[in-house]
Amino acid sequence: MADADLDFTTGDAGASTTYPMQCSALRKNGFVLLKGRPCKIVEMSTSKTGKHGHAKLIGITDGYLSLLQDSGEVREDLKMPEGDLGKEIESKFDAGEEILISVLSAMNEEAAVAIKAMTK
Repeated sequence: MADADLDFTTGDAGASTTYPMQCSALRKNGFVLLKGRPCKIVEMSTSKTGKHGHAKLIGITDGYLSLLQDSGEVREDLKMPEGDLGKEIESKFDAGEEILISVLSAMNEEAAVAIKAMTK
């Protein structure tokens, strides 16, 4: 290796200023790196695995799903998912099938993530 290939101007050994940690070890008032930005943990909550909301499909309007929730209320603010799932929802709706759509909610965002036939 020639002397010209070495760069001693930074003095950086290349060591990271962060280290990996289990999520369960994080605590309120601690710090975490999210998308390359340091963040202070001011509040945390954990959710139980396998808990998804289910909604019955009423209709599709201008790219938004009209869903009947378990509570009996109708919501019309959920975007039709893109890709194969969106195509499957639309084709089953057009065929008149009764379907359940699973909606996953995290960090103030929600999305339709799965579909299955209604069982009576």
